[in-house]
Amino acid sequence: MAMNDKKNPSSQSDLWLYNTMSRKKELFKPKVPGKVGMYVCGVTAYDLSHIGHARVYVSFDVLYRYLKHLEYEVCYVRNFTDVDDKIIARAKQLGEDPLSLSRRYCEEFHKDMTFLRCLPPSVEPRVSDHMPQIISMIIQILENGCAYIVDGDVYFSVDKSPEYGRLSGRKSEDNRAGERVAVDSRKKNPADFALWKSSKEGETYWDSPWGPGRPGWHIECSAMSAAYLGYSFDIHGGGMDLVFPHHENEIAQSCAACSSSNISYWLHNGFVTIDSEKMSKSLGNFFTIRQVIELYHPLALRLFLIGTHYRSPINYSDLQLESASDRIYYIYQTLQDCVDFLKQQNIELQEKTIPGDILNCINKFQNDFVSAMSNDLHTSDVLAALYDPMRIINDLLNTRKGKKQALRAESIAALEKSIKHVLTILGLMPSSYSEALQELKQKALHRLKLTEDEILQKIEERTSARNNKDYERSDAIRKELAAKGIALMDNPDGTTWKPALPPVPSP
Repeated sequence: MAMNDKKNPSSQSDLWLYNTMSRKKELFKPKVPGKVGMYVCGVTAYDLSHIGHARVYVSFDVLYRYLKHLEYEVCYVRNFTDVDDKIIARAKQLGEDPLSLSRRYCEEFHKDMTFLRCLPPSVEPRVSDHMPQIISMIIQILENGCAYIVDGDVYFSVDKSPEYGRLSGRKSEDNRAGERVAVDSRKKNPADFALWKSSKEGETYWDSPWGPGRPGWHIECSAMSAAYLGYSFDIHGGGMDLVFPHHENEIAQSCAACSSSNISYWLHNGFVTIDSEKMSKSLGNFFTIRQVIELYHPLALRLFLIGTHYRSPINYSDLQLESASDRIYYIYQTLQDCVDFLKQQNIELQEKTIPGDILNCINKFQNDFVSAMSNDLHTSDVLAALYDPMRIINDLLNTRKGKKQALRAESIAALEKSIKHVLTILGLMPSSYSEALQELKQKALHRLKLTEDEILQKIEERTSARNNKDYERSDAIRKELAAKGIALMDNPDGTTWKPALPPVPSP
């Protein structure tokens, strides 16, 4: 794609996505040309979200942004589970109304998504607002003979779903009772699951034809996706842990309610692990998004999350976050240097005024971007492709040879524009490079338990030592700060500092 090309809807690039259902990459073809319906399972709002959740919603935000870049009209639905056993238990523990508790954590989730630059979905339904749709779907499943009532509870009959297990690849004998939920001897088959649960004394409930109660976990997503996208839509996504039983059960009950129910592509992202073990609240080995961004810039966390292909596991560590912070600082500092330089120039950017080698670099970068993203969203390859244009910008800005290049300003402007375009699609564009750089510095100081005044005092000491030709002391101060993760840069206007990766200790 040349720099000034404008895509039209009929020229949408091929996009290949890995479909969990077929276990292979498939060419993406929406049911309605130019339009995409996408449903992603949201959080159960009873606590702050952890970075496993961040990975889900950053991954699907990248897909959402890329589909919009391809000029699809996307209806992106992401729900909130605000009626659930975990919410009720937590509310009871805190002496709070369950719906009030879940509303509070929905608001906290929105804050986290804003920090991470995730675009708001088109629709964000909550279970508590969709009881009529849920009850209506359960009635339809009962009328179609695929569920049964026991003492005010309604169970889905897995035996009525001949293709049950096709998404997860599990056979009926694999669906042992008691692994996810308590064994219930009233079930016809241990694998049967609840569509409606009768309420216990003191619990929040809704009236239904089967008595007071609340929906089971799985039915809510079937009902809400059908309400906004219909029974047949393009993409259903979520974390890999939802393949079974949640998505398997969704397929079974949606097909039981409507025989023409069909979702074209099932997409699932990999886990975030800690020491190679899946991060989860139940295991207690999780970090909340809020805990992580207390120490690291939210866009450093986003860069870390998209630095690995979305389907692969990603191992969380401080070193990985330090590396992501260092990398994003370099990107923003380079682009801020572009802005500062271009403020002093008077140029009108046109493709014909850009040298051939620079235009080739930009076109290669854009082609690499399209190639990587169209191949099941290989964001890590896009980040790797940033290396060449960034290097050329720094050469043009800082080296003797680069400063002598013809059409230098035009080249820098074109490269910056190309990088900015890609960062926007990846959700990595800050509102201001300079603000982001300052925030990255403040986060680094917080991690290092240092103040800027302490660093400036060390810089003054070093300047004084250099003026006195005490180069041994000057070098010692530089090394002392470098060991902590602070790099010093000398320039004609004095010495400045930036956060940097501390040297790796020798084994």
